[in-house]
Amino acid sequence: MPLTPETLTRHELVGLDVEVVAASNPDAIGISGRVVMETTQLLTIERDARVWHVPKEGATFAFDIDGQTVRVEGDRLIARPARRTANAGDSKWR
Repeated sequence: MPLTPETLTRHELVGLDVEVVAASNPDAIGISGRVVMETTQLLTIERDARVWHVPKEGATFAFDIDGQTVRVEGDRLIARPARRTANAGDSKWR
């Protein structure tokens, strides 16, 4: 399945450029860079050798896909990455 704005939540996020555009923690707003790690509850974002761990819950992320900005509510991303990207089996993401 190709990476498109419609299928973003089903894909691996590591390696994508992202910016935090809204968050329950105001200090997280404006953090931008490349996703270097993802867990069930966090995105790890790196820029200029600096690393931030941003909770998915309560945040809105703007991903850059081929020059197009795609906004995603972090609550839609809360799941184990392997389960969220699964193509078969019992997955609520299918």
